[in-house]
Amino acid sequence: MTDKPNSEKIILGIDPGTNLMGYGVLRVTGNKAVMETMGVIDLRKYAGPYLKLGRIFERVTGIIESYLPDEMAIEAPFFGKNVQSMLKLGRAQGVAIAAAIHRDIPITEYAPLKIKMAITGNGQASKEQVAGMLTRMLHIREEDMLPYMDATDGLAAAYCHFLQMGKPAVAQPYHSWKDFIRKNPDKVKGQI
Repeated sequence: MTDKPNSEKIILGIDPGTNLMGYGVLRVTGNKAVMETMGVIDLRKYAGPYLKLGRIFERVTGIIESYLPDEMAIEAPFFGKNVQSMLKLGRAQGVAIAAAIHRDIPITEYAPLKIKMAITGNGQASKEQVAGMLTRMLHIREEDMLPYMDATDGLAAAYCHFLQMGKPAVAQPYHSWKDFIRKNPDKVKGQI
C-alpha cells in the first residue's frame, strides 16, 4: 500500500450495468483531477445472473485493490418501466456497493440527471455529450477513449463527486428578506 499525500484523494466512479459496467478512477490533488484509468467490466459472456454478480464483485474488488480509492461514487439506477430490468440493475449496483463496503470505502450515490448536469450543465445530455465534455475537461486523448460509453459514464460519476467535494455545505434557504435578517443579524447595518 502506497502512502498518499494528505491533499491527494482517489475517487472510483461506477456506472452499474448488467451487460457492461463502466468504471473510472480519478486522482485528485488539491483542486485538480486527473484520470488514472477507465474501462468496462464485460459481463455479456456470463450466462447466469449470479455468475454476473460474482464477476462484478471480483472485478470491482480488483479495481479497488489496484487503485486504492478513498471514496466511491456510483450512479443510481434510473426508474424505468421494466421492473425486471430495474431489479437486475439494482442487484448489480448493490454488489458493486458491497465490494466498496467490504474495503471500508465511503460511497456516494448520484442520480443520472445530477451527473449529467454536473458535467455538461444539461440534465438531459447524451452519453456522447458527457464523453465529449470529459475529454475536454480531463484532457483525455482520442486514442485513450473506449468504444463503450459505459466507461466514460463511470468516469463521469467520479468527476461529479470531485465537483461536489468543493461545494460548501448548503445552508438552510431563506424564505424572505425578513428571514435572512433574523438569521444573519451581524450582516445588517442599521436602517437607511
